[in-house]
Amino acid sequence: MKAKITGQVGTNFDENIAQMEKILPVKESFDIIRRDITVAGKRAVFFFIDGFTKDETMLKIMDSMFRITKDQMPQDATAFSRQFIPYVEVDIVKDYDAVVRNVLSGMSCLFLEGFEVCIAIDCRTYPARGVDEPDKDKSLRGSRDGFVETVVFNTALIRRRIRDPHLVMEMVEAGEASRTDIAICYMSDRIEPEMLDKLRGMISNVKIDALTMNQQSLAEALLKRKWYDPFPKFKFSERPDTTAACLLEGKIVILVDNSPSAMILPTSIFDMVEEANDYYFPKITGVYLKFSRALISLGTVFLTPVFLLFMQNLEYLPEIFEFVAIQDTVNIALIYQFLILELSIDGLRLAALNTPNMLSTPLSVIAGIVMGEFSVKSGWFNSEVMLYMAFVAVADYTQPNFELGYALKFMRLTLLILTAAFNFVGFVIGCLICIGAVIFNKTITGKSFLNATVPAKRRKRQ
Repeated sequence: MKAKITGQVGTNFDENIAQMEKILPVKESFDIIRRDITVAGKRAVFFFIDGFTKDETMLKIMDSMFRITKDQMPQDATAFSRQFIPYVEVDIVKDYDAVVRNVLSGMSCLFLEGFEVCIAIDCRTYPARGVDEPDKDKSLRGSRDGFVETVVFNTALIRRRIRDPHLVMEMVEAGEASRTDIAICYMSDRIEPEMLDKLRGMISNVKIDALTMNQQSLAEALLKRKWYDPFPKFKFSERPDTTAACLLEGKIVILVDNSPSAMILPTSIFDMVEEANDYYFPKITGVYLKFSRALISLGTVFLTPVFLLFMQNLEYLPEIFEFVAIQDTVNIALIYQFLILELSIDGLRLAALNTPNMLSTPLSVIAGIVMGEFSVKSGWFNSEVMLYMAFVAVADYTQPNFELGYALKFMRLTLLILTAAFNFVGFVIGCLICIGAVIFNKTITGKSFLNATVPAKRRKRQ
């Protein structure tokens, strides 16, 4: 692990500058800038990162400093910052570790001869894209903005929707090398204090070099899941309106810098199947949509295993459903057809993900005609198998949570393999395994995955 920088800014100006150049690779890194100026006859040095500083703001600050005369120069750094730095966010820092962290995060740090502290000016700006609506989490009638990679912009999008003094946004950091900013957002009058204290302790105890994958790295550090457990432990949203609604329900929201999504907890499987449109439709419509998604999700898990079970035991097929029996010659065993198509569907997803937009239409034609109709005519697959797998492939997209969709896929594969191997007994064992995997699955709070999160009761406002 990287050792923390120790020491404090002293009264010797030359030693302070030498210490900063010893810590920061000013000569080696072109983007770490040292700017020497003279203020009222005293030497001064700015340290900042090129590309993170607002040029216009820095020009105004330096212009104000150049106008200071020797008679006006105060002897105290706090008085100097109040009188001659015309900017909003100014801080006095004495610890070298804090100074270096501020410089590397984009702030401009000023060392002035005669002062035994550093003046940190937060005139930084980050490269950021527009707050456009996310592609994955669209809404028919909702707002058209979404989170971006800058945590300050994301907190502002939430604060714009909740103008309540009980909305608290704590800033912490994690990662020995990255020192990534993490915002813990919650409503102080609605949150469960025990859960908040537990989360604070977990984040403070995170031992990781860097959050290279942003929220996913933090999630893996907070909860050491078993390798065979595919179920999601957190709910993610790229929409500020959905996130604000979750905050008002008494949940905790974690925003990680460089990540355009919010991590929401605690959560349950009922939260996973929600989407943005549920908040904008009437209650009965939202309930119907949730029920439809739940029913379709069950269909994606059990449709192909049940079909395989009856094809292996045609004598148990109800007379009313005799039409579903395969009439053509089966050249390849049904279980192998299902497994090949499961793999092929994932292959098409990966191909679509890596295909440029201009080539997406030819890919769809090839996938639909060549791999659909011709694969049946060639004898590789039976038309009934293609039909049911097509339903499964399309129905998977009704699941708003991508991670939960793959968890359901693994449950379906387990049922298929066990049913093909052990017939009725295998199907029953597979059902028990799937039910147990959901019931005994625990979230980060230690509660069951099926535990419906009830919003905390609103406490009386002081």
